[in-house]
Amino acid sequence: QVNVVESGGGLAQAGGSLRLSCTSSRLPSDDYAMAWFRQTPGKQREGVSCINWGGGSTEYSDSVKDRFTMSRDNVKNTLHLQMNNLKPEDSAMYYCAIFRFAPCVVVIKTGPPDFGWWGQGIQVTVSS
Repeated sequence: QVNVVESGGGLAQAGGSLRLSCTSSRLPSDDYAMAWFRQTPGKQREGVSCINWGGGSTEYSDSVKDRFTMSRDNVKNTLHLQMNNLKPEDSAMYYCAIFRFAPCVVVIKTGPPDFGWWGQGIQVTVSS
């Protein structure tokens, strides 16, 4: 069973930074991607960033490019999302997800696949 647990998040001021982490005690044995999504009430879930775990290729949404950076710890099966220069519009519930055989460019541009393993989400609030 693949489980996904997010941590980090919280409250930050505009221009500040936060770091999210996503950990899975067990990862799929074949090709997979780990991605961050975010959602605010009444809006669709938005793809934020994605990494193909095997090849290391990454994809970021235009709204966070040059401000958010992913890094990973292969030993701990953990993906980090460093969020710098935060803006109030970054406020959302952030979700980590794992998908098998999902190119990151597709995940970010067109949305998540029908099946994946999702975390419970973690709140990020940026005050102006």
